[in-house]
Amino acid sequence: MLPLLALTAAALGTGAAAADPPGASAESPATHRSAPAAPAVPPTTAGTTPAPDIRVSWSVDLAAGSEAGSDDANVRHANGALRIRDTTLPSASAGTGRGQGSAVLPVHRLATGANRVAADVRAELPPGAAVEVDIRGRDRNGPWTEWREALVGVPAQLPRTVTEVQARLVLQGGANRSGPAVSSLRLTADSVTVAAPRPASAEPFTARVYATREGLVGGTTANGHVIKPNDHFVALPSRRGLSPKGSGEYSVRVCGPARCETAPVWDVGPWNTRDDHWNPPAVRETFKDLPQGMPEAQAAYEDGYNDGLDGFGRRVLNPAGIDLADGTFYNVGLNDNGWVTVTYLWTGDGTTTKSFPTWGTDVGIRQSATTASTRVTALTGPTTVRVRCQVRGQLVQTDGYSNDAWSYLPDYGGYVSNIYIDVADSWLPGVPTC
Repeated sequence: MLPLLALTAAALGTGAAAADPPGASAESPATHRSAPAAPAVPPTTAGTTPAPDIRVSWSVDLAAGSEAGSDDANVRHANGALRIRDTTLPSASAGTGRGQGSAVLPVHRLATGANRVAADVRAELPPGAAVEVDIRGRDRNGPWTEWREALVGVPAQLPRTVTEVQARLVLQGGANRSGPAVSSLRLTADSVTVAAPRPASAEPFTARVYATREGLVGGTTANGHVIKPNDHFVALPSRRGLSPKGSGEYSVRVCGPARCETAPVWDVGPWNTRDDHWNPPAVRETFKDLPQGMPEAQAAYEDGYNDGLDGFGRRVLNPAGIDLADGTFYNVGLNDNGWVTVTYLWTGDGTTTKSFPTWGTDVGIRQSATTASTRVTALTGPTTVRVRCQVRGQLVQTDGYSNDAWSYLPDYGGYVSNIYIDVADSWLPGVPTC
């Protein structure tokens, strides 16, 4: 019987599924030792000062992360712990060959806003296994922040004050196809004053990166999606922009030789898993000496960065910074791997959207501009929505009206038919084409 380890946040072990910064080993000695118990007050991170002493702690229902219909990916709750369901099943794009599972856990509402969350985890860790905690937040009815890592002794620092908090547990398999068993997760939220935060750009960040075709039909992505022929999604080399299964909460606009497509981020890769190259160096998780928009794999391939190796120590054979599922790959006009322009739609300060009223009840928000695509969520009644861009899609007819225009709603990560936008124009004024 393995001992029960008391862990703080990302449960020590980096293993092959966690990309390391240059010079770090892919198998850290820390994998096999326990972390100190969490301090009563989460430590203050660099560049911050404590705010008034307002903290709240709560325990997270781990069983809810493996119920039918939840946002789980290859996990199950058995014998009082969350475990990897199939330790032979890795995520598709990263290509590490190591079993992985994850659970997006229930949202917790805060009575007082917070911008920092610490995590305490209790888990059994076989040799080489790891448990990591990601945190995100939002204001009610607002967009989610990116996921941020709650590290050992260092709480997750969110980019703004939030009133709702959600955690994601990522379980990494160890030696001999063994996996961790997480028995509890407790979160503590508080606020700090961030010193001189860098102002966000108004526009979502855009970069030109090298794209490869993911393929791997029948494989499973990092968020639990089983890849289908002619699928439409992308993989990015960081979990910070990974959407829950079936969601487009984090989506990109990919423009190739023929056309552009908006697609959700459903997998992690290629090459790295901690390379959020779309973020500025001060925010970037690893490889902070690279400029914003430069994937580590591209720097390694073109300039010999990190001795030409990725974060796992593998020789980089192409400069890929994004993987495209087959449907997206061919739709944007690629016949072979090549360069595309990518806009990371959840970035920016949100001022590039325009707000419009809606009408109708139970109005579906779809993954793409067709009623045949996955229903991401619904507008329960008339409300106001933020629109980033619009496209021509399926013709929708209702109550004597018809319209083939659809609007992308960044706060919901999906499209709504313009027929439900309560304005006279069928093509929204002042809104660009996606």
